[in-house]
Amino acid sequence: MAYEAGALEATLQAAAGGDPELFAELRSAYVESVARQVDLLERSRCDGNWTVAAMRLKGLAASFHSEALLLLSEEALEAAPGEPTVVRRLKAHVLDLSSG
Repeated sequence: MAYEAGALEATLQAAAGGDPELFAELRSAYVESVARQVDLLERSRCDGNWTVAAMRLKGLAASFHSEALLLLSEEALEAAPGEPTVVRRLKAHVLDLSSG
């Protein structure tokens, strides 16, 4: 699933109020937060930890209007803990975010 700039970028622009340095800082913090939760999801060994990480990803998606992340987080919530295809797609999403 490819990264879609639209709503996420607009949300960050609105929060930054036109300040390009603040925009870059907010974007970086968002990407780091998503990456951290994907890492926790990947390392989860029980249903509880998997669900918490997936719900945090869903919260980030909702807060920043990221449809792609929302779909991936819902997929994670429906999957068994440690599901490698979900983790791979989320890691690919993080890479897309990092390069976007």
